[in-house]
Amino acid sequence: MKRLLLTTVFVSLLAAGCGSPGGSGNSPTPGSAASRPPSSASSAQAAPPTTSAVPPRTGCEPVIAGMSPRERVAQLVVVGVEPSDPAAAAALVREEQVGGIFIGGNATDLLTDNALARVQEAAKVPVSVAVDDEGGRVQRLDQLEGDLPSAREMARTMTPEQVRALAEERGRAMLARGVTVDYAPDADLTDEDAGAAIGDRSFSADPAVAREYALAFAAGLTDAGVRPVLKHFPGHGRASGDSHTGLVRTPPLADLREHDLLPFEDIAQYGDISVMVGHLDVPGLTEGQPASLSPAAYQLLRNDYAFEGVTVTDDLGAMKAISDRYSVPEAVLRALQAGADQALWSSGGDVAPVLDRLEQAVAGGELPGERVEDALERVLRSKNACG
Repeated sequence: MKRLLLTTVFVSLLAAGCGSPGGSGNSPTPGSAASRPPSSASSAQAAPPTTSAVPPRTGCEPVIAGMSPRERVAQLVVVGVEPSDPAAAAALVREEQVGGIFIGGNATDLLTDNALARVQEAAKVPVSVAVDDEGGRVQRLDQLEGDLPSAREMARTMTPEQVRALAEERGRAMLARGVTVDYAPDADLTDEDAGAAIGDRSFSADPAVAREYALAFAAGLTDAGVRPVLKHFPGHGRASGDSHTGLVRTPPLADLREHDLLPFEDIAQYGDISVMVGHLDVPGLTEGQPASLSPAAYQLLRNDYAFEGVTVTDDLGAMKAISDRYSVPEAVLRALQAGADQALWSSGGDVAPVLDRLEQAVAGGELPGERVEDALERVLRSKNACG
C-alpha cells in the first residue's frame, strides 16, 4: 500500500471527524502450478520477482538508523488489541511503537469515530492495522458494512470477476475506517464439512479453482489499497485437526507439492501481498516443529516458491499448537529466528516482556542483527515507510 494513500486516508479521516468470531457464530482466531491460468480478474496485478530472498536496500537505511534497538524489534510484532478500547490501543502504540496491531472480536469501537486515525497519530512509523475479514465465519466488518459470504459460497455462486469487485468494495470500506491489512484470502484446499477447522473458509478442494478465486479476492483488496495476506502456508486444508487445539500434521511435503502448495506457485501473480505461515507439522520438512517456527518452512517459501514479501505467523498467543510449548516471548523469538518478518499474537497483554526478550536476544547474538534488518526492510517497505 502506498504511503501517500495511507497518509491521505488518515488526513481525510481527521478532517471528517490467523480468525475469532465475527458478527455471528464461532470461528478460529486469525490465521489461522495451477492447472489452468488465472482469470482476467486477477492477472493485472502481477509483479516480476526479484532474484534474491534478501530484500534489496531501498532507502530504508536512514529510517532504520534512526531507530533504537527496541524500536527495531518492536516493528516486527503485530499485537492484538481490545477493539472496544481505542485509548488502550493508542497508548500501546505510543509507549511501545509496535509495528502492527490486530483487531479481533465483535466490538466496533476501533473501527468508528476516527479511532484508528488517533492510533496512527501515536506512531513514529505508520502502524499496520490488520483484521481477518474473509467472509462467512471469519469477518470483522459485518456489523458495519454487511455480511460477506464464505469463500466456499463465493466460489459456488459468483464468478472470479464478481469476487474481485466484492473484495474491492469491502477493501475500500476497510481503508476508510483505517484498516490497512486483511488476513485473507484463505488458499487452503478442502471439501470437508463447512464447520471444520478450515471447512467453508476454503474456496475449493480443487487447486486451480482455489487459486483463481484467491487471486481474484487478493486483487480486489489490492485495488482498494488494502494488503492481502495469503494463508495458511504450506497448506492447512488436509491437516489432521485444528491448530487451535494442538499441533496438527499435514501429509508429507512431497504430497503437499502435488496438491496443497499449488495455489502458492507463481506467487508473484498475486502482486504485493504478505503470506501467513501456519502452525503445521509437515513430514519431510518441519519434522515435529510448527511451520511457523521452522526455518525449513520459510526457506521453502523463499527459495522454492520465490516469495519476496512479508511473512507473518499465525497467532502465537491463542493457539495451543504454540502455547502448549512456549510462552509468547519465546514463541515470538523463535518465529523471528526461523525467518518470520512479523510475529502475531492476538491475546495482547503486556508487550514489554516480549520486547525485553527480543532486545536481549539481539544483544546476545541469539537473534542476528542482519535477520532483524532484513525483516525490517520488508516490513517498512510494505508500509511505504522509507520515503
